[in-house]
Amino acid sequence: MHLLEINKNNYIGQADPYILESGGRFYIYTTGHDGVYAYESDSLLSGWKFYGKVFSMPLDYDKCTWQKEKYYENFETKSYWAPSVIELDGMFYMYCSFEYYSTEPDLGGHRQTMHVSKSKSPLGPFVDAKPILPAFSIDSHIVKNESGLFLFYSTNDFERERPGTYIVVDKMLDPETPEGKPVAVVVPTLDEDIYKKDRYKKGVHWHTIEGAFYFREGDWHYLMYSGNCFEQPTYYVGYARAKTTETDLRKIKFEKYPDENTYHPVLKANDFEEGTGHHSMIKVDGQWYAVYHARDYEDGLNANSFDARNARICKMHVEDGIITAERYPDKI
Repeated sequence: MHLLEINKNNYIGQADPYILESGGRFYIYTTGHDGVYAYESDSLLSGWKFYGKVFSMPLDYDKCTWQKEKYYENFETKSYWAPSVIELDGMFYMYCSFEYYSTEPDLGGHRQTMHVSKSKSPLGPFVDAKPILPAFSIDSHIVKNESGLFLFYSTNDFERERPGTYIVVDKMLDPETPEGKPVAVVVPTLDEDIYKKDRYKKGVHWHTIEGAFYFREGDWHYLMYSGNCFEQPTYYVGYARAKTTETDLRKIKFEKYPDENTYHPVLKANDFEEGTGHHSMIKVDGQWYAVYHARDYEDGLNANSFDARNARICKMHVEDGIITAERYPDKI
């Protein structure tokens, strides 16, 4: 069901919702065309209020405070994608990708680049943004456990049997510095992972696995993801899993459920919503919930010149390596 209020007369989109709990309050971060926006509430299931923009790169080049000579020649930004936020020692760090024109693109011309910014408040403003990965790097999930700080993200591989976007994990030396030794954790294996056929070369289809979200229950480790493209009817959320006591997330071998050859969505289009994907998870009072984006059928894709994706919520049941969703159009 819908979670956040929607004003279609002045709509900025609610794509890629990432939920965070801090100090007994809840926050959801979403990507708009010109930055990252936030919502806040004292309750997970009700009372959400729109706060406003919490991160955007300044358009005044002379006011940039980072190493502009190195990173931001011919400065211009667009296409903010998929933030994740973590609280560490009283500071909030946001990991978010956007495009700027001075970076070296990948082989497909993509310039989306992972940045980290920081704030003393979960509502920002998040400042001092710096690039921490080369293009193409998107869709972060930052995770802290007993073995340290880890960053899941998606990048591109043009040489695989199924070329496309896939998920890697790297260890962070500190909140702003990846070790630089990423390990592949979930890769495309299905035709349902195809983003676009013949994208760069006739007969070579481009695949996409993105939107990583990691969590753990007991000895079960889960890495959830979104497959193919939100414009397609087969767009879905799936997951890989591993049962182990290992806590170095680079050393865990995640396996798609039920196997790498079977299309088995946890979330996909149903009779009341489509474009279901790119979610985050939260556990409240012993119950897991997924906050994800989708669109109503009557809105369609880019209806009335706005991105019709908006934030939804549903219960998720997690038990002994199995994840299932409980979805309704008008209740949770």
